[in-house]
Amino acid sequence: MKLTAISAAEAVQLQFSAAIAGAIAGLTEDDPDDGAHVVPGAIRRALAELRLLHSVPFNYLVADASLLPRESVRFFYIDRNWTDALIAGVLSIGTFTTAERAQLEALREVIRDEVDEAERTIRMPKDEARLSAAGGAVSGFLLRSKLVSGWPGLHVRGYAVDRQADDDILPESDPDRLKVLRMERLAPAVLLVLFDGVPAVVHVEEPRQGIQFGALRPPAEPLSTRRTVPLRDAATGDDLPNQSVDVPFRRGSAGVIHLRKLRNRIAAKPATHVGGNTGMSVDANEFALEMLRFPYRQVFGDPANEPGHALADVFRPRLAFGELEDRFRDVIQ
Repeated sequence: MKLTAISAAEAVQLQFSAAIAGAIAGLTEDDPDDGAHVVPGAIRRALAELRLLHSVPFNYLVADASLLPRESVRFFYIDRNWTDALIAGVLSIGTFTTAERAQLEALREVIRDEVDEAERTIRMPKDEARLSAAGGAVSGFLLRSKLVSGWPGLHVRGYAVDRQADDDILPESDPDRLKVLRMERLAPAVLLVLFDGVPAVVHVEEPRQGIQFGALRPPAEPLSTRRTVPLRDAATGDDLPNQSVDVPFRRGSAGVIHLRKLRNRIAAKPATHVGGNTGMSVDANEFALEMLRFPYRQVFGDPANEPGHALADVFRPRLAFGELEDRFRDVIQ
């Protein structure tokens, strides 16, 4: 057997052709989503998935590994001219005559509008999705981090308005919360997220089932083995600002907490109202309330994290095309 080499462009075209062929093979006459559309539902959804970068090779998204180093996040906008050209290229596969090409050109705007609508329902059924104006901006980010592999069930939320790190979570029906069009792990440590719109603030949070007991390392001592427990008022559940106790460990057993000593230290703080502040009758629920740690939330775009920067200035490009051009020219030479 003689093997023939094919170009990267031909490989991508074959991959897209296979995706469309699979969609056509899955067509049924009673597709409930076909009533008011020109394009059959399966093909419409397949094209919408391409719009959301499904089946697009990763090296087309990140041309060089140095553009997405370890423990980094990169925000971006999707150029609709590029995705429209992608759809046009896929549809051109089935046109062989001048008449077929003319028919496709006449339907181009209809196809584009229907795919615009379909791409907003890929991740969630249409009756549960909050649709924005068709053809609006699509933005997103790529996160490369141990966080992705360590917590596969990360929560990601985008907001069109400023949301501080400690704000309550808005429901998905709220107009200020952007719809997530796609959220997928492309590799064990790489997460791709696409938003229906451009966020002002993005929250990335540990899974809600990550609520647990624990202690914290002092922020000013990143290399320290010291741990502290931030305190709460057992009567109200409110946090006590700037009040904490050091965690005692058992002698000769590094990392094993001396619970009795810790209990006494917490009870010795009058503001906690723990055990009547006697240290002798601390209830289990009072101790649990002090030890409870909520999922960690990283906020991108919160002005409090970048003093002096306007909100609209947070998601600005950090890398110029001129730098990329110089870098790749050096590699080629």
